[in-house]
Amino acid sequence: MAAQLPVPLARLVVRRALRPVLSPRVPVTVQRRLLAGVGVSILPPRAASIEHTTLGGRPCEVVRMPGVDADRVVLYLHGGGYTVASPRTHRALTAHLAATSGATVHALDYRLAPEHPHPAALEDALAAYRDLLARTPSSFCIAGHSAGGGLALALVLRLAAEGLPAPAALGLISPWVDLSLDGVRDDDVDPLLTRDWLASCAAAYAGDAVDSPAVSPLLADTAALAALPPTLVQASEHEILRDDVERLVERLEDAGAAVTYRLLDGVWHVVHLQAGMLEPATRAVAQVGDFLRRHG
Repeated sequence: MAAQLPVPLARLVVRRALRPVLSPRVPVTVQRRLLAGVGVSILPPRAASIEHTTLGGRPCEVVRMPGVDADRVVLYLHGGGYTVASPRTHRALTAHLAATSGATVHALDYRLAPEHPHPAALEDALAAYRDLLARTPSSFCIAGHSAGGGLALALVLRLAAEGLPAPAALGLISPWVDLSLDGVRDDDVDPLLTRDWLASCAAAYAGDAVDSPAVSPLLADTAALAALPPTLVQASEHEILRDDVERLVERLEDAGAAVTYRLLDGVWHVVHLQAGMLEPATRAVAQVGDFLRRHG
């Protein structure tokens, strides 16, 4: 097992090294380069197999671990405020998810804003889903974190609207589900994210469409939310999006959806990125993987 970082040290590194990068004062192109460098330093397990392919016309990483079932598939949508990051920056998370879910993880490199605003990311996710669906996997789940979690939820709502088959299960890690920022907590809560950065991302991706359920799926109608497949929602105790995530959970419960909520104590937004290096992060990913395995 890799050496584990103490949680206080990891929190300090996140606040001092990552938070300054995620700032509207840093050009998006620079944010992308810096985060790519950080991603290289967070290694997936040595046993992970990474295949570069395309899905729905977009680049995609297929992540496998020993013992995964090729016919069990997870479509994974990464976070990054719809403006930064890629499957490469999140390999540790997706590899650990493959191991714990027992499925092959397809991490989609969807188009990013501001070059490609909404609905580009959603259209890419839909095309990827159609492509995977045509391959008739025995089990099909969707998961994502932060912006990718919001995108995953928006995708499942779009599938229902188009009469396409729903996935067997949905895993939402600290999903960003309301780009109006009405429910965002104080900056000091979260060592990673700030309101200013989220606002810049929302403007780049959604423009004036922040109140559309396709962008802010928290605002979807009750009937649409009620039809979701079994859904796991996670949030962290010390994160800026916690109140919005819990509003989503409340809406799902009121709609009668099959939702399971897990609050991760003592950690921050998408701590999962440090899976393999930080014990609470590894546990959090395992929780998602176990849910997808049981329901997929």
